[in-house]
Amino acid sequence: MQNLTQDGQNLVNSLSRRYNLSFDAVMHMLIAVNNGNGSMAQFNCPELGGGGQWMRGGMTMVGDMFNYGLKSTVDNLCNELANGLANMQVFMPLPKGSKSSNQWWPGDLGQPFSSGAQNSTRYAIFPNRLAVEVNGNVTVYDTLDNNIGGISQQQGGNSSLTFSSQYGTIPVNTLPIVSGSGSSNSNTNNQTAQNPSPQNNFVAPPAPMAFTQAPAMQTPQNLTNTASVDEVIQLIEKLAKLRDMGAISDNEYNTKKTDLLNRI
Repeated sequence: MQNLTQDGQNLVNSLSRRYNLSFDAVMHMLIAVNNGNGSMAQFNCPELGGGGQWMRGGMTMVGDMFNYGLKSTVDNLCNELANGLANMQVFMPLPKGSKSSNQWWPGDLGQPFSSGAQNSTRYAIFPNRLAVEVNGNVTVYDTLDNNIGGISQQQGGNSSLTFSSQYGTIPVNTLPIVSGSGSSNSNTNNQTAQNPSPQNNFVAPPAPMAFTQAPAMQTPQNLTNTASVDEVIQLIEKLAKLRDMGAISDNEYNTKKTDLLNRI
């Protein structure tokens, strides 16, 4: 874990006292907000209801979905942590590319929304970019219009890496290469990515992640006719989040919301 500066220590201690949370809980949320570049967080903190998501200026989701006091606590805490990250040096800097540093990707990409590792492969997801490191070699891909929800690896090497998006499960090596090994194949990859095969156009289950990920949204088609009210409300909240992120239009949101309500 990256060490805190004195300002970082003071920030975590102060928020721990004010929100009546342990140091470790606030530290967990600090890392989650930092991984989300100060604008979002995906977390799994027992003191804050388990798994959840936070988006600055948007929706906050916690394990106990009707606990509005808990939602308010998470929202306020994450906003204060984001402000601290923006206005002070919270973490001690580490040499980029070192084994003890999480910043193995090119520095101009900034901070990822999420990152993880499987076997000898590491990956980090950024706006419009995906960085993959295999055996010390880093390749940066253009993610085009894909909203990446998870990375999985079947075997060694990046040729077996796939990601889940709104278009289904897609091999990573079909994306255009921006930099790194194999960049000479970027034109071929670009053509393949823009013309995906029909079998990719299905909704796949969420890909396993090496770190905590929010579960992929279940589509209305997967609901049974005996769906409970709680299930429908959870799905409507997830649809609203996708609409706020621009992943679906207002018309798509309203259509799917009506369909869900009709299944109660």
